[in-house]
Amino acid sequence: MLLLSIMKIKESQCLAKISDIALFQNLPGSAKEILHAILVEKEFRKGENVFTEGDEAEGFYVLCRGRVKVYKLSPDGKEQILHIVESKELLGAVSAFAGTPYPAHSEAMEKSAALFFPRAEFLEIIKKEPSIVMNMMANLAFRLQHFTRMIEDLSLKEVPGRLAAYLLYLSEKSGEEENLEIDISKGQLASLLGTIPETLSRILRKMSEQGVLEVKGRKIKLLKKGVLQDIVQGGKTGF
Repeated sequence: MLLLSIMKIKESQCLAKISDIALFQNLPGSAKEILHAILVEKEFRKGENVFTEGDEAEGFYVLCRGRVKVYKLSPDGKEQILHIVESKELLGAVSAFAGTPYPAHSEAMEKSAALFFPRAEFLEIIKKEPSIVMNMMANLAFRLQHFTRMIEDLSLKEVPGRLAAYLLYLSEKSGEEENLEIDISKGQLASLLGTIPETLSRILRKMSEQGVLEVKGRKIKLLKKGVLQDIVQGGKTGF
């Protein structure tokens, strides 16, 4: 009886995790129970690979705790961070659905936990529960918008514009009008913006000197968001 009670508690916790994820929030209870039957809970140490570029996409992940960076490596070993996946976000979903290898590396930035959904079993489920597909399409469409903006920033904007766009994105995402906290290292932020730490430091210093923002360690206060928007649009130079 005790073992059965413990199992029920674990099941309810897993179902609660699914309910917390936007992808599955509007699903009927029966669909959530079906999903629970196939999911596998996985944990990753800091620095551990979740998957490697070229690996067969046997399924996708939904992060429950921690953060995972998705990145590419140049022939000379230089790392370019493409995206940082946070709690309740999808990881590897497009490759899993398309049946193609993972197009990039992914690595846990801290101790992390995820729900893994095996591809074959999940494809069978969505034939019976099309509502899952509708939720997932909305989630992937949002992700596509983010990547489209990121590609535009990296290819069309200079580094100050990329930094300004990222700070405004963080402000919008966190709901904070002024006070931000950068929870990744300067090196990781530089990689995410397609530059080097020295260039990033120089631009932050100039923006601070001109009163656009205030920097204290990893905390950044946005003093003139209008100026940041001008920088994004290419209307203000000198950084």
